[in-house]
Amino acid sequence: MKSAVLRFRVMALICGVLSLVLWFFYMPAKYVFHLDRTWPEMVWITHIHGALYIFYVLAALQLSVKMRKSMAGLLWMILAGTLPVASFILERKVVRENS
Repeated sequence: MKSAVLRFRVMALICGVLSLVLWFFYMPAKYVFHLDRTWPEMVWITHIHGALYIFYVLAALQLSVKMRKSMAGLLWMILAGTLPVASFILERKVVRENS
């Protein structure tokens, strides 16, 4: 169980940080300042977050099976990776429950 929790913690923190970058840096730069036309190199942020989110979902799936979570619990764990702060909150909750 410890390795599943560790995997989830790492992926939750990485996806949480990248989600913050997406929401508060990339999206305003693209839609408010229209920098996507003059600075197309910023797209790598979305690609990295998308690729790592797949690993986050796999880690959440593995941990939810080991913790015997309900389907609603699994969905919450998966959706927490898409909201900027939710993955940090869920990561702390999972660590508290498994320590």
